[in-house]
Amino acid sequence: MSLMHDTSPRTYRFLPADVFTSGYRVVGKIMVTNHGAMGMLNDPTRSAIEINDARLARLHMPSKLVDHFELVRMMKKHVYAVCLARREDLGPLGIVRGGFTSVIEYPIRITTQMFEIEGMMELPGRFDFTALITDGSRDFLPIFNATLTGILIPNLRVESPGMLINRSQVDLMALLNQRVKPEN
Repeated sequence: MSLMHDTSPRTYRFLPADVFTSGYRVVGKIMVTNHGAMGMLNDPTRSAIEINDARLARLHMPSKLVDHFELVRMMKKHVYAVCLARREDLGPLGIVRGGFTSVIEYPIRITTQMFEIEGMMELPGRFDFTALITDGSRDFLPIFNATLTGILIPNLRVESPGMLINRSQVDLMALLNQRVKPEN
């Protein structure tokens, strides 16, 4: 009997992703299991992320390629956002929704030191900012039909059907339906 043989049923696949840090946009592929990007980014046993076939661009020139590597490694705590090509790339509904079957959609604006994100957050009940930011083990929160914009770099604009936001980087959250209407 060989102890070297891995009998786990995990299958790995690559997903295209845009990963944003405080200074760079890294476009490449992340390796995930059947738990999707949420499973990989919220895995408490791994503090780093690897991006394969990684193209680097500085945030202030998001379309100008600075460098290209077979593999780039970074600490998850320094990642602000991960933009994915498809909502399904986030992972199975049970993981994305935290096991809840019925959710309420909240149109939301989130800001970090570097970015503004608008999109839809799906929650099992009422919106509770403190619980979202401090409770549970999810470091990355899913935002759907999201748009990421650079605060100081307005030409940096990325639309994504599924985005993961690092909750430790969040400065503020505001519900769009609580926006004050301008007086005439």
